Amino acid sequence: MNREPDFADDFRGSGLSPQRWVDHYLPHWTTPDRSRARYDLDAHGLRLRIDADQPDWRPEDAPLRVSNIQTGSHAGTHRHRPDGLEIRTATATELLWAPSAGRVEVTVSASLDENCMLAAWLVGTEHLSARDAGEICLFEIDASAVTAEATVARSGIKAHADDRLTTDMAEVTIPFSAAAPHTWTAAWGPDGTVIGCEGRVVRKLPQAPGYPLFLLIDLFEIGPPSGSYPKTARVHRVRGWS
Repeated sequence: MNREPDFADDFRGSGLSPQRWVDHYLPHWTTPDRSRARYDLDAHGLRLRIDADQPDWRPEDAPLRVSNIQTGSHAGTHRHRPDGLEIRTATATELLWAPSAGRVEVTVSASLDENCMLAAWLVGTEHLSARDAGEICLFEIDASAVTAEATVARSGIKAHADDRLTTDMAEVTIPFSAAAPHTWTAAWGPDGTVIGCEGRVVRKLPQAPGYPLFLLIDLFEIGPPSGSYPKTARVHRVRGWS
């Protein structure tokens, strides 16, 4: 982009900006003690944590713990499970950054901790229609898929409840360790979606959601507690253009 971003954060302030981020993972589907992110900030950016005493996101999904930041909230966003999701916490609609088309850059260092996954994705807000549920998945990186020489990630589009889209996810290999800082990008609009990593195009798709999307960045622990804590990943910088 040849202009300044509409949304930018390098996490160098004294705290997480409430004008940019909600520090809960899909808080409407669970309770605040379960959705609240564990994190800290330092000179290297934001460190997402899974702590030893952190509860599962929902009892029904155990074992699954998550620390997440997202660029807004709406009661109903991402109804991604067919097995009884219900609104448990009243959540105001906050559209802090929710572009319908544009570009985003996310610079991260993935986790190497057992059973962890770092992910970044754009998902339909659904505040206009429950049909607006599609997702652009920049990456899902399992700690077990990171080596010193290469990393395997999953990337693409998930349709969810949007019958105008087709789920198209694929594994991509990047030729370096994702535990080091690196930048993922997504550009989307009427001509489709392009996902890249460190200047390389990793997915080019002829489809894109055409409605407001929230950005979510999250560290998951998928599996029973094990190993040492905290388990961590870093978010160094985010920039976005609407």
